[in-house]
Amino acid sequence: MTLSQASPPEQTAVSTAPLSPLGSYRRLLELAGPGFVLVAFLGRLPLAMSQLGTLVLVSTATGSYGLGGLTAGALAVANAIGSPIAGALADRIGQRPVVLVQSIAGAVGLSALVLSVNAGLSSQLVVAVAATTGFVLPQVGSLARVRWRPLTDRAGETGPQQRSLVDAAFSYEGAADEASFAIGPALVGVAAVAVSPGGALFLAAGLLAVFGTAFALDPAARLAHLASLGRTVVDDGRLLTITFVVLALGQLSIGMLFGGTQTGATVLATEAGQPGVAGLVHATLGVGSAVAGIATAYLPARIGHERRALVAAIALVVLSLPLLLVGGLVGVTFVVLVLGLAVAPYMIAIFTMAERVVPAHRVGTAMTLLAASTGIGYALGSSIAGRLGDASGSTAAFLVTIGASVLALTLMTTQQRRLHRAVTPAHAG
Repeated sequence: MTLSQASPPEQTAVSTAPLSPLGSYRRLLELAGPGFVLVAFLGRLPLAMSQLGTLVLVSTATGSYGLGGLTAGALAVANAIGSPIAGALADRIGQRPVVLVQSIAGAVGLSALVLSVNAGLSSQLVVAVAATTGFVLPQVGSLARVRWRPLTDRAGETGPQQRSLVDAAFSYEGAADEASFAIGPALVGVAAVAVSPGGALFLAAGLLAVFGTAFALDPAARLAHLASLGRTVVDDGRLLTITFVVLALGQLSIGMLFGGTQTGATVLATEAGQPGVAGLVHATLGVGSAVAGIATAYLPARIGHERRALVAAIALVVLSLPLLLVGGLVGVTFVVLVLGLAVAPYMIAIFTMAERVVPAHRVGTAMTLLAASTGIGYALGSSIAGRLGDASGSTAAFLVTIGASVLALTLMTTQQRRLHRAVTPAHAG
């Protein structure tokens, strides 16, 4: 479907000079085709919709925010457990069968969740259905990252030019993830108002059935699997190194930032008598982050990714501090929007370093492990922020956002030498 649009290797002019950022984006679109880019983006929306959609559905139906939060949390934690398992299986047998099964099972699970709530089943059964659904939902964004290096390999790209293409691809994927987590909650809000809270999850199920399946069947999935098989023989390095654990903790911190920010915004919006605005406030974090993610490709190649992560972590701390001073929805919306400008550059640096330090045939596992770390961080951050918010209000809840930023900065400050040593060999040659 999409790979047929790529230029054959013999027609590709290989150059030792890296492409410009705009040239890299154009070349990536040529290699993958617009169909792949569209499907991979729409295929990740259901995951972005699922947690808030579950929270709204259960809370509205039962009148209990506690049960709604528990159900949404069960879905998120189960996804954090299931996605690395799916990633490891995809590395072993290929993405196509794994994502195909996940897409169908996830669509059925989301629909079953709506039906179980509407049928008035017990809270234990509802939580169990949510957890089962979360376990099988695919991490499309993480798996899409795996496909970019094989796509550039197929076209004969090498050296600095390939590195600039892969860097641009990861910048795009970071922006796409952030955009999905801005658009996803907005779709939940629109569907909940226009149809019903259950309609939002039915929409997510439909999107997953159509675009998750299309993502699974795209020829790039087979290309990634063939590349993985070719590298397994010559690459027997370990996945769980200290360096990778540092990167996973870095993603844990950003997940805590998401959880703290969303919970703090919810508490503030509720205090202001406009609880429905909370999702829009949090969505601005994704807007700012998506813009910064696209712009990251324009950073000079000489600035290493470990340095980019450090600078972004400093910005996270500085830009999160004003959350302690804002007292209204307008102010917090602006602060969250600006804070988002540091999020994508930080995440892109983390994911790019991970792709370079893990064995080539374990990249799918690594990407989904990082996504799982983000999910666990989100659950942890929202839980702590929720308790602080209940006890002391929105300002206390936002302390989690600041604490998460400080954790990110501590990791990147203390681990600069280790990260530099780990990624430097990948830059040589």
